[in-house]
Amino acid sequence: MAVSAALRAAITRAQNADQHSEPVFSPLRGLGRGRLTPIDLLGQSLSTIAPATGMVFIALWMITYSPGYVGLAAIAATTSAVFLVAFCITQFTRRLAAAGSLYSFVFQGSGIRATLTAGAALVLGYLGISVSVFSQAVPSLLDTIAIVGPDVRGTAATVITTVAIALAVAWIAVRGVRFATRAILVVEACSLILIVVVMLATHSDTTTAVALPNPSLSAVPFLAMLTVLSMAGFESSAFFGPEAKRPLISVTRTVLISPIICGVLFVFAAWAAMTGHGATIVGAYFEGTASGASAEVVLAVKIGMTCSWFASTLGCAQAGSRLLYSMGIERVLPAPLARVHRRFRTPYVAVLAFVAVSAAGVFIYSDTVRDDSGSFDGVVETALVCAYTLVAFASWKFLRRIGEHTSLTRICTVSVSVAGAGLLVYIVLDGAVHGMWALPFAALAVAVSGTVWSSLLRRARPESLLMVGAFDSVETADLLPGAGTLLIDGDGRRRLVPDRGTSEGDSPEHGR
Repeated sequence: MAVSAALRAAITRAQNADQHSEPVFSPLRGLGRGRLTPIDLLGQSLSTIAPATGMVFIALWMITYSPGYVGLAAIAATTSAVFLVAFCITQFTRRLAAAGSLYSFVFQGSGIRATLTAGAALVLGYLGISVSVFSQAVPSLLDTIAIVGPDVRGTAATVITTVAIALAVAWIAVRGVRFATRAILVVEACSLILIVVVMLATHSDTTTAVALPNPSLSAVPFLAMLTVLSMAGFESSAFFGPEAKRPLISVTRTVLISPIICGVLFVFAAWAAMTGHGATIVGAYFEGTASGASAEVVLAVKIGMTCSWFASTLGCAQAGSRLLYSMGIERVLPAPLARVHRRFRTPYVAVLAFVAVSAAGVFIYSDTVRDDSGSFDGVVETALVCAYTLVAFASWKFLRRIGEHTSLTRICTVSVSVAGAGLLVYIVLDGAVHGMWALPFAALAVAVSGTVWSSLLRRARPESLLMVGAFDSVETADLLPGAGTLLIDGDGRRRLVPDRGTSEGDSPEHGR
């Protein structure tokens, strides 16, 4: 009887529902909801990280500076620290989906200035990663062409190749995430299999002859920072929460799984380098056949690494464009960045802007920065560590505000916040001691960016400050008929009110 009465009440509410009220939409609905599967999200994260390239560079530094088991332990410990950062991020991904990722998450726990600071750090970090991997993809592709055909390396070829890669990345990113991520996942998996097989199948005690600059840090801290930089972008799947199926589950799992997969691969690469199994693949990539590797192995390694560099460039463009799109929606950046392609539902203006700036950065990097790549990488690392520290602290404040802290979350969020702040201080002091003044200046610029940005917005577009922190929210179409009417009140908040003819006791709001 109770079930029948409830069913009759639901039918009555549906019949009396107000069908003429203005529908309420999610601010992020333009991207297209519920399209991406967990495989798509994993492909996005791994493409941004490009673990194949990270394995080769970790093996290179392990061979060159021989930190031994201490270096191996540093890589493993850094992986554990990144996993704790991932755990802090999942306190938000379990509860909301936002195209701004960490930028939007920080708003839920901290103020507007901290949010804009995190946004500036993320823009700087993702653009820096994009420029770095893009600048590696160009010569890697030219080297591959030189192996199978004419040697076309030179200034003109570099410019043409850079433009061609930029156009390819922009076209694929506008075409859609699903169009790219699965193919990229297959390519990256093939690259990883190739590297693992070559490492296991070869053994050589010959050290590489690659000329490398001495890092400003000692070998162990440098390996830790290299691991952080190699894992940068592990959280990029969070940018696609509004586009994912069951985002609160699928994004959370991807954010947690990605650093574990990469950490295992990086530890394996370090072990291979220590035991003589990494010299062949390092020599094949950096020295070609001059290292003693066969032409077939060199070609396979070059193709695999080129694909991995390209995938990382594409992953950065896809993630960075969502960040710019979210800021465009909120009007903290120019509104045209929020324009979405009618057919593909991708933020094409944001994609084109991100790729264009990245391509311009490649030319600047090649002309002025390449000889001081340590400072460039240090600036990127500073920005990323700042963003991760802010989101960890914001997760602590967020959980305290909603009353859902546990002993585990308190320990993790406080530990990551303190460790991140300490690492920032160490980076700044180490940069000052070694004359790498770009690092202290970068830290200072990021630290004041939120205050300066919010002051400018308060004068130019004060209404934008009320829109910061946009995330995918319930729409009118998400409600069952008769459940109520979704309205936006004077404060801009969504409120579910009973339909006409619905008693207060039947209202979904009753008793809350």
